[in-house]
Amino acid sequence: MTLTFFSNYFNHHQKALCDAFYSLLGEGFTFVETEPIEEFRSQMGWGKEEIPSYVLKSHLNAENLNKAFELGEKSDVVIMGTAPEEMIFKRLDENKLTFRYSERPLKEGKIKVLIPRLAKKFYINHYRNRNKRIYILAAGAYTAADYKFMHSYINKCYKFGYFPEGEKNDLEVLRELKRKNRPAKILWAGRFLKLKRPDLFIKAAKNCMDAGLDFTIDFVGGGEEEENIKALAASLGLSGRISYSGYLSPEETRQKMREANIFVMTSNNLEGWGSVIYEGLSSGCAVIASHAAGATPFLIEQGKTGYAFKSGSVASLTEKLMILLKDGKLAERIGEAAYNNMKNEWNPRVAAERLIRLAEALEKGEECPYTKGPLSPCELIGMNWIKDK
Repeated sequence: MTLTFFSNYFNHHQKALCDAFYSLLGEGFTFVETEPIEEFRSQMGWGKEEIPSYVLKSHLNAENLNKAFELGEKSDVVIMGTAPEEMIFKRLDENKLTFRYSERPLKEGKIKVLIPRLAKKFYINHYRNRNKRIYILAAGAYTAADYKFMHSYINKCYKFGYFPEGEKNDLEVLRELKRKNRPAKILWAGRFLKLKRPDLFIKAAKNCMDAGLDFTIDFVGGGEEEENIKALAASLGLSGRISYSGYLSPEETRQKMREANIFVMTSNNLEGWGSVIYEGLSSGCAVIASHAAGATPFLIEQGKTGYAFKSGSVASLTEKLMILLKDGKLAERIGEAAYNNMKNEWNPRVAAERLIRLAEALEKGEECPYTKGPLSPCELIGMNWIKDK
């Protein structure tokens, strides 16, 4: 099999999955990078990894660009991420097997389909080709419902996501790192943006402090809301419990996760996936994540591998934090269950193997061979699934 993965730029969120494809397919696998990495991502430590031989930088020269177009047409299987659509025009005309790697397209709201420019794009890219051999790799649990609303890819969406490098330490190492914390250590990591809602965490932490619970907080990241968050924490009397680490490299951030007992992710519905959820779970943290993030329904089984809280609700987040802060053994068990789930099922190797097997099945006209986990069919999930107030 020849498989080509088109995306904007190569980074640590894709490397582990691509390495797995390469280990399975050898020279049959190519990653096509269509643009240089963004400057703000570079400042966050992205793009520092060594570029593997399977990466073709189509933006460097005409020869590479021509090769990319040829791969788009002739590969047995194509995964189409964020990349110029014209790279697969010929492929679509010939009705060759293609997977679109997609977060939810309507995360800003269903009104997008009424905007003429976007409506035209949706029609050309998705509705017009809906009956061809195009399937969705859903990087988020709400993706299938969004496409169904547009009458596209019905029963053609499969659970997927972003697959950063799996945890390199065994469970005993992580257990010892986390047990050193007295009191419990809570971590938040990301850019300080309004959509990330770090203010919710600060307000919930205040409630936990007022209830007499002991903990420390580490914030990793920076951004336009950083000073506002620091001011809010100070006004609520939390400054003595919080450290601000600033931007760290991906590996430094993962080390912070390995050392934390609880990881909190607070983004709203504009967070299509939420890779930090994946990383926190893989690092053995007891993760509390916004129900609006696309990764949450896929990766968190409520009360078993983590907790989802109702997006935007301080009360819901406070409740989940209190459960874990009051019962350190429960937090440890949940973190370990999450670690095992990610190690055994939601990992790059399993995802790569299953995608190849699914492609083979689809070529033969067979049913999907998986009923749960990566590459199993997506359920139709709406934002109202969580019952918290």
